Amino acid sequence: MSEQKQSLGDVHSSIATENKLGWRKFLAFIGPAYLVSVGYMDPGNWATDIAGGSAFGYKLIWVLFLSNLIALLLQSLSARLGIVRGLDLAQASKNTYPRFANFCLYILAQIAIIACDLAEIIGMAIGLQLLFHLPLIWGVSLTITDTVLMLFLMNRGMRKLEAFIMSMILIIGLSYLIEMFIVGPDIVGIAKGFIPTNLFKGDKTSHEMLYIAIGIIGATVMPHNLYLHSSLVQTRQITRTDEGIRSAIKFNLFDTTIALNLAFFVNAAILILAASAFFTNGYFKVAEIQDAYKLLEHIFGSLAPVLFAIALIASGQSSTITGTLAGQIIMEGHINLRIEPWLRRLLTRFIAIMPAVFTIIYFGENGLGSLIILSQVVLSLQLGFAVIPLIHFTSDRKRMGKFAIGLKVKILAWACAVLILGLNAKLVFDQIGDWAKQSPSTAIWMYAVVVPVTLAIFALLLYVFFEPMFFKHRDQPAQVPHGLATTITDLTAITYKHIGVTIDFSNNDRDCIRHAIMQGGKHAHYTLIHVVETAGARYYGTEVLDHETQSDFDNLEKYVSSLKEIGYKATARMGFGRAASSIAQIVNDEKIEFIVMGSHGHKALKDLIFGTTVNSVRHLVNVPVLVVKPQ
Repeated sequence: MSEQKQSLGDVHSSIATENKLGWRKFLAFIGPAYLVSVGYMDPGNWATDIAGGSAFGYKLIWVLFLSNLIALLLQSLSARLGIVRGLDLAQASKNTYPRFANFCLYILAQIAIIACDLAEIIGMAIGLQLLFHLPLIWGVSLTITDTVLMLFLMNRGMRKLEAFIMSMILIIGLSYLIEMFIVGPDIVGIAKGFIPTNLFKGDKTSHEMLYIAIGIIGATVMPHNLYLHSSLVQTRQITRTDEGIRSAIKFNLFDTTIALNLAFFVNAAILILAASAFFTNGYFKVAEIQDAYKLLEHIFGSLAPVLFAIALIASGQSSTITGTLAGQIIMEGHINLRIEPWLRRLLTRFIAIMPAVFTIIYFGENGLGSLIILSQVVLSLQLGFAVIPLIHFTSDRKRMGKFAIGLKVKILAWACAVLILGLNAKLVFDQIGDWAKQSPSTAIWMYAVVVPVTLAIFALLLYVFFEPMFFKHRDQPAQVPHGLATTITDLTAITYKHIGVTIDFSNNDRDCIRHAIMQGGKHAHYTLIHVVETAGARYYGTEVLDHETQSDFDNLEKYVSSLKEIGYKATARMGFGRAASSIAQIVNDEKIEFIVMGSHGHKALKDLIFGTTVNSVRHLVNVPVLVVKPQ
C-alpha cells in the first residue's frame, strides 16, 4: 500500500506485532508515542512553563491542558496517516504539492527543527552549568558531541532507542514527582487553573499572557512531531488487512494517549512548580531557567534544584535524538535528499549553535531565556504548515478508504487549526506593531522587509490549504523518487573483457580474485590494483621509493605471476596517495569495465575515523563495482 520508498527504511517494519495477544500485543506497539512525547517536555517547554507559572500563577494550566488535547488529536491523525497509507507526512506532502511548494515546506520545517534544537542546546548547556559550574559558552559548544550518542543508539536498533528515551522520561517524571512533594502546591489553585481566562482584553497583561500562551502551544504541539509520529508507527509489522490496520490504529491510540498524558503531567508539574515556588513568593518575572534553579535552592534547599538540573539534562538529550530522526524524515520526504544521520545532526546543531553563541557574546547569558521562548513561538508559527496538510490527507476518502476521519473529528481538527492560526495571526500583527512603535527610525525597513515576508508566508499557507481542494487526487508519477519500473523483455549476459581487482594484502585478497575470475573467466584481462598510502606516497607520488612501496610492488607481482601460471592474463598497477581517487584514476586510465573490491569490515565509529573507500570509489567511477566482504 506504500506509495513510495519506506520512511526510515533501516527500521521500517522491524518490530513484529503479529502472533501476539493481550499484554504482549499492547507492549509490541508501545514506543513510537514515547519518542514523540519527549518533544513535549523538552527545555523549550521549561522556559515557557516557568515564565507562565511565575508571571500568572496557575492561570495558564488550562492552556497546557488544551494544548495536550490538541496534541492528542493531531498525533493520533499523524499515526493514522502512517499506518493506513504507509507514508509519513512529508512523503504525503510530496505526492500532493508541486516541487516548489515542497521546497518551501521543507525550509519552514527545517527552521522549526533548528528552533527546537536551539532550545535543546540552551537547556543542555544550562543543565551542565547548574550541575558542574561549566561556563555556558563551553556547555553550548559541548552539545555538538551528542552526535556520538545518537549514532550509537540508532545503530543498536529501534527498541534500544525507545528504551533509552523511556529511561530519560522516567528520570524526568521521578524528579518532578519528588519536587511536587517538596514544594507542596495549592490544590485549589491548581483546580481553578483549569478554568479558561480571557486572553484578548487588549491590555498589557493579557498581551503578555497571550504571548506566553502561544509559546506554550508552540512548545507543546510541535510541528516536527507530526512528521516523526507518522514515520515511527511504520516500524511495526502489521497485517495489511482491514482488521490488522484497525487493530494497529487502536493500539497506537493507546500508546499516544498514555505517552502524551505523561508529557502533560511533566509540563503541568513545571508550571505548578514555578507558580508554587515563585509566584506565591512574589517572584513574578522568572523567565530564566538559571534563576529558577537558584530560587529553588534558596527556598527549598539543595535537593530540589539538583533534581531540576538532572531532569533538564535528560530532557535535552532525549529531545536531540528525536529531532535528528524528524530532520531525516523531513529531508527525505519533501526533497528526496538522504544524507548520513550523523552529518545531518552536525549540520543542524552547528546552525542552531550560532544564534546561541551570538546571544551569549552580545547580550550575555541572561538573554538565553528570551531566546528559548522566541524559539517556541517560531515553532508555533510553523504549526499551520504541518497541521493543514495532515487534516487534508487523513480526510481523503479515496486515499484513506474506510479509515478516513469522520465528520465530527474533521470539524474538531479544523477548529484546532483555526485556533492555532488565529492565535498566531494576532501575535504576528501585534508584534510587528510593537517593533514599529519601539523603533520609529527602523519602521520603514520593518514594513519593507518583515511585512512582505509575512505576506508571502501567509500566501503559502493559503495555497497549502486550497491546493488539495482544487486538485484532489492528483497523481504525480514524476515525484516517485526512484522512477517507474520498466518492462523487462530480454536479458543477455554481459561479458567483461577487462576487470580490475583491488588488493590490500589481507585475507580478503583470495576471495576478491576468485569473484573476479567468476565474472570474466580466462577470456578477460585482470588488472590487480594496490595503492600505497604512506606519507611519502601522498607527497611524492610515483617518485617514492620507500621500503613499503618496494615491498608492496614485489607482493603484487607475486599475485600476477600466480595467475599467469594457471592460465589467466594479469598485470599489476600501483597507485599512490589517497586510495579512492587513485583507484578511480587507474580504472579510467586502463579503461577497466568491472571492478572487484574488498570491504574493510569497519562499522559505526571506525567508518568515521578511517573512511569508506568503497563508497568513495563508487561515486568516482562509471563502471559496476562488486564489493566482497571479509569472511
